[in-house]
Amino acid sequence: MFTLSPSPQRVKKEAFFTLRISSSRFIPRWLVFSIDTIISTIAFVCAFIMFYDFNIHALFAHKGLETLVYINLLISIAVSLTFKTYAGIIRLTSLQDMARIFNAIFFNAVLLGVVKLGLSNIESIIILPLNVILKYFLILFFFSTSYRFLIKLGFESIRRENTLKKSILIFGAGESGMITKHVINHEAQCGLKVIGFLDDNLNKVGKYIDGIKIYNARTDIQFLVDKYKVEEVIISIQNLDINRKRELVDICLLHEIKVVTIPRASNWIDGSFNLNQLRNIKIEELLEREVITIQNAKVTDELRNKRILVTGAAGSIGSEVVRQVLKFNPELLVLCDQAETALYNIELEFKESFPNACIQPFIADIRNKERMEYLFDKYKPEIVFHAAAYKHVPMMEHHPSEAILTNVGGTKNVADLSVKYQVEKFVMISTDKAVNPTNVMGASKRIAEIYTQSLNDYYVQNGIESSTRFITTRFGNVLGSNGSVIPRFKEQIEKGGPITVTHPDINRYFMTIPEACQLVIEAGTMGNGGEIFVFDMGKSVKIVDLAKKMIQLSGLTPDKDIQIVFTGLRPGEKLYEELLNDSECVQKTHHEKIKIARVRKYKYEWVEESINELLSSATNFQEKSIVRQMKLIVPEFKSKQSVYEELDAPHLSLEQANIAV
Repeated sequence: MFTLSPSPQRVKKEAFFTLRISSSRFIPRWLVFSIDTIISTIAFVCAFIMFYDFNIHALFAHKGLETLVYINLLISIAVSLTFKTYAGIIRLTSLQDMARIFNAIFFNAVLLGVVKLGLSNIESIIILPLNVILKYFLILFFFSTSYRFLIKLGFESIRRENTLKKSILIFGAGESGMITKHVINHEAQCGLKVIGFLDDNLNKVGKYIDGIKIYNARTDIQFLVDKYKVEEVIISIQNLDINRKRELVDICLLHEIKVVTIPRASNWIDGSFNLNQLRNIKIEELLEREVITIQNAKVTDELRNKRILVTGAAGSIGSEVVRQVLKFNPELLVLCDQAETALYNIELEFKESFPNACIQPFIADIRNKERMEYLFDKYKPEIVFHAAAYKHVPMMEHHPSEAILTNVGGTKNVADLSVKYQVEKFVMISTDKAVNPTNVMGASKRIAEIYTQSLNDYYVQNGIESSTRFITTRFGNVLGSNGSVIPRFKEQIEKGGPITVTHPDINRYFMTIPEACQLVIEAGTMGNGGEIFVFDMGKSVKIVDLAKKMIQLSGLTPDKDIQIVFTGLRPGEKLYEELLNDSECVQKTHHEKIKIARVRKYKYEWVEESINELLSSATNFQEKSIVRQMKLIVPEFKSKQSVYEELDAPHLSLEQANIAV
């Protein structure tokens, strides 16, 4: 949510002004009553002057003029007291007040009409022309409303002059930009002053909207900062290209300008926009890339009316896989997870969003083969998306047995059951940390990859009938996932810092959760079995730069308002993540951003034997023995910043272990 943070001097000045106004904030009723009475008399005389075409001699020759003035004065006083036109707060005059004044003046004119009829009946020498009454009605209404609005405008002008304003620019000189400007103008206390519009459309540059000039968004920012001391830019364009948004934000942050944005029109409260809905740009918006559109009719054909199982369905990746799969109208979707509360919440969300979908939550631990077999036997899934895993690097470095029992043993259980119950496709979600792993978590995921690949190849090479095809997807960090660095940085900024970064040179790849899950579903359709799909992750992001940008987007200054502290690499952590092993290469697919990794093949018999030994060690919690065996299975696994570095033996190799095909 967007909030203003005024300086102490500004707060004191506004407080003084508020106090000064509060002591005499209302014009006394007697004064308003007096002004209305005087205006009524002036308007009555003006009506006669206009009746005689400004002929003063004719005016003074009118018989009974003085008497008529007194009669109208008495009527005006009586009407004012009856309708209480003097009771309104002038600086808050509204249309309702205008309606009350209109009714009072109309009644005043009617009473004058009655006086005219009375004078005619008694054949008085005093003459009150009907034309004068009509003119009086119009003049008095104009005078009565005009002076109220003039006082209101004067008060607003004084208040604005006495309130320090923050100079801002609005990016987008279109309809949304105009709405934003009008909202700011109508909220005088917001402390904002629009000094210009920014736009990329050169046809608009140099023109004006409501007296506000449109400037070139690419060339005029420096000039505006120097001239007007711009402090903030509001992005009003609803669907701004991500690359342009990133470029604009970078320029603004370079000039220490805060950037906020308006919500989508569909999110406006009660169909209207107000300043409370302005929000800071989120770092996730700047790390996003152009939406990848996968137009593959096979996705619909393969998922529609199918029984689908998603493990780890309550997690950030698993739940998004469920969201996307539900769009293809599966016959049944089984949500498997051991987190009771998270699974319950996800079930409620999906049943509300997809009321007609057949969703079945299932509490189970993938390490419990008997429980998982009950699931397969009862629901007989045709497609499995396997997202359940332990993913936290430092945590798994201290608990190798848990990493093996879940990431390897759990995957083996689900894979073996998929073969037994003739699942069509098994899609495993892996990680870039499985490439040249430096930690237990990454190595455990690589071993899980090896098992599913070797299992797939075993049936193919030996001509054994199996309907299950095993497919793996690899990608890097996802934005907003559980345990992601971004939520952690947000918490630290909210607490006033410091932000903790492990190393000044550490960098990571990022992608959005929907983007990652889109790849998973596409891989499930594209794969023929045995592939490891890798995704074009774009450019890696330096984590310290990410931290600095998040601080700036919060309107703060790095190393001034929020400190950045380097804590050192954590156990198992490496500076750079990779998507492919050094000895691997890639094969293109029909989609330019999705490729297939050519990876080393393993003999299934050896893999199965090694994994069974590994699981036995994990069951007995023999931590060093576990990691030693992992390094035999994955010889490129070299521990970093870890107590297990002592287990790295350079003389061991894949060939010496006699496990290569």
